[in-house]
Amino acid sequence: MRESVAALVLAAGRGSRFRQAAGADQDKLLASCVGRDGVERAVLEHVLLSLPQGLGARLLVTTADRLEVIHLAQVYGCRVLLIESTGMGDSLAAAVAATADRAGWLVLLGDMPFILAETVTRVMAGIEDDAICVPVFEGEYGHPVGFGRLFGPALMGLSGDRGARLLFAGGRVREAPVEDPGLLWDVDRPEHLVFSRKIC
Repeated sequence: MRESVAALVLAAGRGSRFRQAAGADQDKLLASCVGRDGVERAVLEHVLLSLPQGLGARLLVTTADRLEVIHLAQVYGCRVLLIESTGMGDSLAAAVAATADRAGWLVLLGDMPFILAETVTRVMAGIEDDAICVPVFEGEYGHPVGFGRLFGPALMGLSGDRGARLLFAGGRVREAPVEDPGLLWDVDRPEHLVFSRKIC
């Protein structure tokens, strides 16, 4: 199924908490951090590097003013979808609509640079038409999340800042246990650019 799955990278959020602490002109997606591989790169670049090979499509959703984000996405072979809203629900609905011919969707957040590539691959391998595949670390659900084709209409019906978590209640959820605390770690504030085993 890998070649028919679309990877959707959501990168439209403004990161207001990060900007409040680091400065209004600081985009957390472009902030440098040392990844799990020991290499220093932009937050978003770590996410893009974790995308498996052989995907049917790579799509990054962002806003038109994020020129450096757009460039970075293109460098890593992503098609870019520009939207006006910064809401996660709006981003996800637009991304799925733009890849509606796919057999499933692998949803990644642009501000989660510490997820291991093997976690991403395992979630993608677990995508089935009628199921949601989610990685689990020490009993907690994390990211990325895989959705089968039957969830397309529900995903396209999302709006505002409401993500897809509400779909878990009515769908079959396949858990993928992994030893990867990075799946719970997003960069909300500048101190989150430094990864440790302890979850913030």
